[in-house]
Amino acid sequence: MRKTGFDNDKYLQMQSERIKERIAAFGGKLYLEFGGKLFDDYHASRVLPGFKPDSKINMLAQLKDQAEIVIVINAADIEKNKVRSDLGITYDLDVLRLIDAFRGYGLYVGSVCLTQFAAQPSAAAYQKKLESLGMKVYRHYSIDGYPYNIPLIVSDDGYGRNEYIETSRSLVVITAPGPGSGKMATCLSQLYHEYKRGITAGYAKYETFPIWNIPLKHPVNLAYEAATADLNDVNMIDPFHLEAYQETTINYNRDVEVFPVLRAMFEKIMGECPYKSPTDMGVNMAGYGIVDDEAVQTAARQEIIRRYYNTLCQKRQGNADDEQLVKIELLMKQAEITTDERPVISAAKIKAAATGEPATAIELPDGRIITGKTSELLGASSAMLLNALKTLAGIDDEVQLISPTIIEPIQNLKVRHLRNKNPRLHTDELLIALSICAATDDKARRAMEQLQNLANSEVHSSVILSQVDKNVFRKLGVNLTCEPDYQTQKLYHR
Repeated sequence: MRKTGFDNDKYLQMQSERIKERIAAFGGKLYLEFGGKLFDDYHASRVLPGFKPDSKINMLAQLKDQAEIVIVINAADIEKNKVRSDLGITYDLDVLRLIDAFRGYGLYVGSVCLTQFAAQPSAAAYQKKLESLGMKVYRHYSIDGYPYNIPLIVSDDGYGRNEYIETSRSLVVITAPGPGSGKMATCLSQLYHEYKRGITAGYAKYETFPIWNIPLKHPVNLAYEAATADLNDVNMIDPFHLEAYQETTINYNRDVEVFPVLRAMFEKIMGECPYKSPTDMGVNMAGYGIVDDEAVQTAARQEIIRRYYNTLCQKRQGNADDEQLVKIELLMKQAEITTDERPVISAAKIKAAATGEPATAIELPDGRIITGKTSELLGASSAMLLNALKTLAGIDDEVQLISPTIIEPIQNLKVRHLRNKNPRLHTDELLIALSICAATDDKARRAMEQLQNLANSEVHSSVILSQVDKNVFRKLGVNLTCEPDYQTQKLYHR
């Protein structure tokens, strides 16, 4: 049974108060670099059970009268069609998604900033598109020697070349579709322009991970390293904070390495640096929300295993390298984690070995493990999903919830008319068929009602699943891992 280890309400209250304090400390205007995912922070909800995926946006919504959003996107990412791996959409499309989502919470999106703009044709076209949609768009440029050539950077030929982003609120949240977008540089550029105009403003950073006031090798912080293995982020003790306050806090290598440069920039822009350490820059209160450390550690250990399998699959697909995999393996050794801690792995493997076909297993939130095998009508994931719904609804395994007379026409449509070579029903097709049956059959209706109770279940597949099945499990709130193998030996897999 998954135990709650995080007090979300306490966290929201403390976080919003800390941000208000920081705004006041800088005379009424704060540029807040907002890292991580704002709307769908499922990593945080997995490693901090009780943390709600939309916690950050709800916290900002409490400050909506003070807050203004600036979304930053790297022009080079537009040019190369960089994709968000979790959503499968390009960064430029994600900006539009973010604008709509912010507005849905009543938050004001003031503008979009194109960073490292170098007249890329795609970026220029994207600016026109945004402007036609009524968005203000600003351009920021690359600076030679960034971030070390401070005399050039903090000058009219450096930050001074960037277009000044017009803002009207006391809290300016700088966010982006993903890492490497230029959020910090945008904040510092704005500080330069504000001080040139005689306007007092400040900067702070809001990153949930690593959590600064829990141990360096705490599984939650190790899970963050596993999640960012592709970025080469390494958690470390903040040496500047230790020297200034004789207090041990945790930060990550990039912020620690660049802090002397940032300090010099602040001194040149503001006359003095307001911070003595990278930890000082942060406004993260997540550590104070942990109320059951054992539950949090258990959840984080599971996340590291999931990251390990995800990286194995990415490597099999050519999207990760040996270095990323070795890093996660080292993290597992440090935390003394083995894959045996994830029971669904062995359950899926045993079922696959017994049937000679792909198999899937699910561990329900109450600890029961259900399996599914490949058949002529259903894929293994669909069979497992149907079996799990039966179990939750208290329906006997022998009961046929979906008649073959319903499934066969769907298969006929897929193969004969849509030219799909796999006749078996994917999970989305299964759920549509079940929902049709639920209109007239009470047992099918009872099974459908159990979908909400699948959230926080753990699933493992003996083969890499299709994107369709992955998306269904993600929407159901199910945590998925797969063996790094395909069902067929083909070179092209959809």
